[in-house]
Amino acid sequence: MSNMSYFKKIIRAFYNAFRGIKEAFIEQSFRILFVIALFVVFCLFYFPFEPLERAILILVVALVLSLELINSQIERILDILRPDYSEEVRKMKDISAGAVLVASIGAIFLAVIIILPYILLLLERFSFF
Repeated sequence: MSNMSYFKKIIRAFYNAFRGIKEAFIEQSFRILFVIALFVVFCLFYFPFEPLERAILILVVALVLSLELINSQIERILDILRPDYSEEVRKMKDISAGAVLVASIGAIFLAVIIILPYILLLLERFSFF
């Protein structure tokens, strides 16, 4: 395989992946999580976090968004395979949504531990408290 065709395959793979992320924006839950992720990214640029804090926040954002993508994929697959109501399908959808919820709750705890002190210091500087 020539280097050029290998490079084209990589570009195509990235194109497909970004197309999949664009498709996920149909889901309201993904849009909400994406807006929260943008807030975290803003905080990463605004506050002087320690490198470990930055790494943790980036990993948690990637984890929550990735799980939401997987959850959306599972729901769509199940909707295709079993368009009629099924208690088993409902359970599977609930389990994958539960995975997103667990990661999101963990992300909230991390945000309280890592981001909240910086926000409180900022508010204190502007004497809001």
